[in-house]
Amino acid sequence: MAKLGKRTKAAREQFAGKDDISVDAAIALVKSNAKAKFDETIEIAMNLGVDPRHADQMVRGVVNLPNGTGKTVRVAVFARGAKAEEALAAGADIVGAEDLMETVQSGKIEFDRCIATPDMMPVVGRLGKVLGPRNLMPNPKVGTVTMDVKEAVEAAKGGQVQFKAEKAGVVHAGVGKASFDEASLKANVLAFVDAVSKAKPSGAKGSYLKGIFLSSTMGPGVSVSVESATGNEPVA
Repeated sequence: MAKLGKRTKAAREQFAGKDDISVDAAIALVKSNAKAKFDETIEIAMNLGVDPRHADQMVRGVVNLPNGTGKTVRVAVFARGAKAEEALAAGADIVGAEDLMETVQSGKIEFDRCIATPDMMPVVGRLGKVLGPRNLMPNPKVGTVTMDVKEAVEAAKGGQVQFKAEKAGVVHAGVGKASFDEASLKANVLAFVDAVSKAKPSGAKGSYLKGIFLSSTMGPGVSVSVESATGNEPVA
């Protein structure tokens, strides 16, 4: 078994015994232990009472974080003509049609978000096996298949986060950077939790929000009180 470093050991000691704490306490704890030499991402993971293998229990959506993610998002757009020009003007990093499809097929995927105009979907559809597993396939349900490419590109660049439940019913995302102040991180966390809560599928039975956890890129995680994160905490 690998020996823990001093910093990791110290962090785990600070986290020990702290479960279901408030959002404020969790953010303060995670932020204070994000001591890597780079600006760590603050990450949220939510354990949901769903089985995404069933269509009526799939959870997916988008949320605009009020304070952005702190991450530079590279955006690719499948479009032609005026819509391609519109995408470039809006700040898209890569714009193309069949040429972009061939680039992706070759294994060169240099983007974090993929947007397409509806007429380009027959072309993009050929990339399902490549983009699908990376959660990059454009989808009208999350606004990435649209004629309004300007709005879609600006949203992606401005802090919009997509989420999708994985096989185990877990949703996770980055909600900011360790350099953000605590108030900004809290606003982002609450916005994300609210969006996932509102995305509860019709087939979900029993308890939906089973657990919420915060961590930094290199640090341990801590469980957050669901009541605190959803605004249902009892008044003392």
